[in-house]
Amino acid sequence: MPVRLTPHDRFLRVHFADGHHADHHWFWLRHECGLDRHPQTHERTLSMADVPLAILPTEVALDGDTVVIRWAGEPADRVASRYPLAWLREHAYALDREDPVPLPFTLARYVAEAATGRALPADFRERLARDGAIVVPAPTDAARPEHTERLIDEIGRTGLSVIGTHFGRIEDLRTGNTTNQNTDQLGYTDAGVDLHTDQPFLAHPPRFQLLHAIQPASRGGESLIADATSAARWLEASDAHALELLTTTPVHFHRKQKAFEKLHVGPVLTRQSDGTFHVRSSYFTMAPHRLPFARMEAFYRAYQTFFRHLAGPRHHVRFALRAGDVLFYDNHRMLHGRTPFEGERWVRGVYFDAEGGGASK
Repeated sequence: MPVRLTPHDRFLRVHFADGHHADHHWFWLRHECGLDRHPQTHERTLSMADVPLAILPTEVALDGDTVVIRWAGEPADRVASRYPLAWLREHAYALDREDPVPLPFTLARYVAEAATGRALPADFRERLARDGAIVVPAPTDAARPEHTERLIDEIGRTGLSVIGTHFGRIEDLRTGNTTNQNTDQLGYTDAGVDLHTDQPFLAHPPRFQLLHAIQPASRGGESLIADATSAARWLEASDAHALELLTTTPVHFHRKQKAFEKLHVGPVLTRQSDGTFHVRSSYFTMAPHRLPFARMEAFYRAYQTFFRHLAGPRHHVRFALRAGDVLFYDNHRMLHGRTPFEGERWVRGVYFDAEGGGASK
């Protein structure tokens, strides 16, 4: 088989002639550069402490049986690093490794066909289980508050019940809200809200949320959804220590409002028996972290790695809900958010869970 090189953002994949392939981090390759040796003793002269973890190449090429790399940030006249293929094969530490391949993360994956004679497609529960979210285009005359009740009835016939919270039974997410309790929080403003899950300060957050668009903003107000399970599987394959920190570090989720207060302590990610991950994350309800000094920096680094990846195109989408459109998602698996907006944006929110599950006020 022909030898091939496939550069990635964090590593180089070398496809060897024997049919195997191996992944080598860029920082590992820079540390192992054969040029950094003493001319007499041939001992290494570059400490791994001096290699930037974010180092990247400017050029990667194959010269016969040798991989040639030039590095960003180094003098243009510096001799290129050279790695014999036989040496890379001998020292391959990630032989035949594969990144988990996510399903194509496009809006089309989530959008259902308009249901005929129904508010929701008949298979919406199956789609939720498979993809974590579903976007339902608006049928005729769906942009009315009464239509929210029709949606509730249809969802109820599948075994899910409305879960009331400290906001009430149905949330009218709009500026100047007068219909809900405890509106002193971001959802009732025109501010942007970054990716988060709802109600993480409850021991049992509601499993699902319905968002029914009544009136779009005149500008902005686009919706965001991101798949935590997809991103967590990527993290497991690329930075297992970061995943361990996110599944074991206790986080204080503390909702403190004028007339409501609730606290839950638990990790950002919890692995489920079916291989998915339950995510809890709400940056605006996190209390000050209480970790040992030696652990704090590592936790912040793990959290940032995870969320920067979530915000990437492999794991999140951004779209505008039109008047009457519905977004229904799994609040244990998906994060959601919105961009800042201008105008009278109005979205109605309802939480659901299976009988016997869900939130406690």
